[in-house]
Amino acid sequence: MRRALFAATAFVSLALAIAGQSALAADAPYIDDRSNAEAVIRSLYSAISRHEFARAWDYFGDTKPAKDFNSFVKGYDSTDTVEVKTGGVSEDGAAGSIYYSVPVAIRATAKDGSENVFAGCYTLRQINASIQEPPFRSIFIDKGALKPSKADFEDAVPASCGEGPPPPKKDAALEQAKKAFAATYGDQCDKDLLAQEPDIFSIHYKGKDASASDPESETRLFHFACSAAAYNENSIYYMSDDVLGVRQLQFAEPEMDIRYENNDSDGKLLGMTIVGFQTSGWATNSDYDEETKTITSFNKWRGIGDASSSGTYLFRNGDFSLVQYDVDASYDGEENPQTVVDYNTAP
Repeated sequence: MRRALFAATAFVSLALAIAGQSALAADAPYIDDRSNAEAVIRSLYSAISRHEFARAWDYFGDTKPAKDFNSFVKGYDSTDTVEVKTGGVSEDGAAGSIYYSVPVAIRATAKDGSENVFAGCYTLRQINASIQEPPFRSIFIDKGALKPSKADFEDAVPASCGEGPPPPKKDAALEQAKKAFAATYGDQCDKDLLAQEPDIFSIHYKGKDASASDPESETRLFHFACSAAAYNENSIYYMSDDVLGVRQLQFAEPEMDIRYENNDSDGKLLGMTIVGFQTSGWATNSDYDEETKTITSFNKWRGIGDASSSGTYLFRNGDFSLVQYDVDASYDGEENPQTVVDYNTAP
């Protein structure tokens, strides 16, 4: 069982090293989240950056980071803001508690603009809620120690903490796809869908120029749900391979010239002509079929689905190609699409 052994002087030394207090940093967000160990650490440094030291003090358990609160505050006399990065969290259960080990790196910016990087580990404790009595104690910091680091802030987070094995490496391609999706579509997607993990597919294949002895290539496909309206759901896809890395999948679509009698879409459909092609990053009501290696889309032009467009995109030689596109442009209450692009049929 791990014991709550905390070296208070380590925190005092750290505080004095990065020290300094100024007016509340305008860009420091208010974070008070005790739902998990990583969130508590982020909340601690949110409080320090905002100079809300009573809140910062409260994230610690019975063993505090300084001999008293005034010493704790004085340790940050010249600190302006503190940025924090965390690594893979490990956990260990013992005697009614769960102990979490959190690798941490911080970049402390002083009032004079100078910066210092520190790295180390925090141990946090979560006491089983069912055995507690009032006042209830949420996850709290049990101990921790940070030391000056010569590494760049982005690379300073320790690989692991605690006695257990290092956490598994992060899926670099997935993380890059998630960051690209959030950066590009964060303001356009539904918030609940934006928070969901993508569907992930692995596509193994041999390129057209590969020999029989060549190993298979792999492309990974990431399907992100983005928005859901009354009858259409929109998705974004990213692909990743060893050659081109992570990139957003673009869908080719024909640009149509559609003519109606008296220019009335409720009237008779006179004809449809392809006048060009364009691409879109959006896929509507889409699905990926692992057996056929195809992505299909179906865009309803109105709720009953009697007018629509749909595409079929086949994976071959490391990318998706448009092989069929159907358009139903008649608002007649019936589903009667016409195929306007067909590369499934041999010439």
